[in-house]
Amino acid sequence: MIKEFKKLTNPEVALLMKAPALVSVLAASINNTMNNVDKADAIKLAHLKSFTSDPVLADYYKEVEINFKENFEQAENLFTPFDDAKRALLKNEIQTINLVICKLDREFAIPFQLSLSRYAEHVRKAEKSVLTDFIFPFILPGLTD
Repeated sequence: MIKEFKKLTNPEVALLMKAPALVSVLAASINNTMNNVDKADAIKLAHLKSFTSDPVLADYYKEVEINFKENFEQAENLFTPFDDAKRALLKNEIQTINLVICKLDREFAIPFQLSLSRYAEHVRKAEKSVLTDFIFPFILPGLTD
């Protein structure tokens, strides 16, 4: 278990372990569709993240990488078709992720949110959009201010 997650419940830990996959699916389906290139890029980046992330996140991304493809495909299947109703459910999951991140120590939470934001940015390959503002609506000094 990730030491920073000790004070979280098992469902909260499970949700945070799926967070990169859920963010990826939302980002890759920004136009209500997802192509194989978007999917492959998200899976490839999950592997790279374990080597390029902030050192405080290294253990987290090593664990996430183990089940990322499976979590990504489960989320893709659960939220397909990427219509308004399914995207609303996905956004609700991400809102819950935000609430759980707020329970973490600041030293982990800030790099964690920054990492997920950069991850979404890369997956959707676009300028900042509503997605970034939606994923990180909380003001964290040094990150969102």
